[in-house]
Amino acid sequence: MGRISDWGIAVGVAAILLITGVAEHRPGPAAGYALLVAGGLALAARRRAPVPVLVATGLCAVGYHAAGFDVFAVAYLVAVYAAMRAGRRAATIAVSVAMLAALPLAALAAGQSTGAAFAESRGVLELAWLIAAGAAGEALRQAERRADEAERTREEIARRRADEERLHIARELHDSLTHQISVIKVQAEAAVHVARKRGEPVPDALLAIRAAGREAARELRATLEVLRDDDACGPNGLEHVPALIERARAGGVEATLSIEGERAGLPAALERTAYRIVQEALTNVARHAPAATASVTIEYRPGLLGIRVVDDGTATPAAPVAPGVGLLGMRERVTALGGSLRAGPRPEGGFAVHAELPVA
Repeated sequence: MGRISDWGIAVGVAAILLITGVAEHRPGPAAGYALLVAGGLALAARRRAPVPVLVATGLCAVGYHAAGFDVFAVAYLVAVYAAMRAGRRAATIAVSVAMLAALPLAALAAGQSTGAAFAESRGVLELAWLIAAGAAGEALRQAERRADEAERTREEIARRRADEERLHIARELHDSLTHQISVIKVQAEAAVHVARKRGEPVPDALLAIRAAGREAARELRATLEVLRDDDACGPNGLEHVPALIERARAGGVEATLSIEGERAGLPAALERTAYRIVQEALTNVARHAPAATASVTIEYRPGLLGIRVVDDGTATPAAPVAPGVGLLGMRERVTALGGSLRAGPRPEGGFAVHAELPVA
């Protein structure tokens, strides 16, 4: 859409210059008409190459004035505006000074006297119009810059408030739940220990309370870790995955890491999510799946990052695993980045986690 509008403006300016030239100088040299049209059409590239377009329109203006066409340099003023908006201030001033110096020479080449040439050059491109075009471009550039800064400031404020609220929730959860869950867990553990020491049968309800206390404590720790995860404090990325592999090996799991493709620059959020997926998958292997081996594969593909974690545990399609906090957290992270996650038992046994994250 922007390119169409650029061409529309360029064709419109070229038409205005050509019509003015035909109306005021009929008949005239063909080269003059060609320069009028070329100066207007050059504006189509003013966004992509503002300085070359500025030079081209200036040369066209000098050229058609040398050919005897006393036509207002509209194309050059538009080019000045575009160059100033693009932040090319020094180049705009230099080219404009050169053009102002060349216009009297162009008038002399057209056969005018020295005094008339200087008088006409001031009428063709009045300094006030030149300053106005440059000032308009600079004013719009400053307005866009301030708007960008305001948007960044709003995003930073919103992010800071979200971080503060997240930490506040973490503190509230820690203060209100951690102590109570710890007390329940310790009391259940003590009751089971005392009953077994006395040789008494342990009630199933007490065992269930102990198991629930352990699981609640683990999930609460995981939740607090997510809430307290401050991205500004050295977030982990893909370069830290080998440390996860070593940690899994230290826990008795024969873990391996395979990397396919060439790693390129990846967004920090994507690397952080990839690390968390591998971390949670290996944690689940150690805690819930009595697996002997686990393999982690990271695939760098064009526009896509693939992560696959497979273990040889006891999970089967006939006994699906209930999604826990870790799996739900993985899915939320992947979905937030526009990716996909597949996690579940494998037909041949064991559990597999496969995530695909778009590199945008």
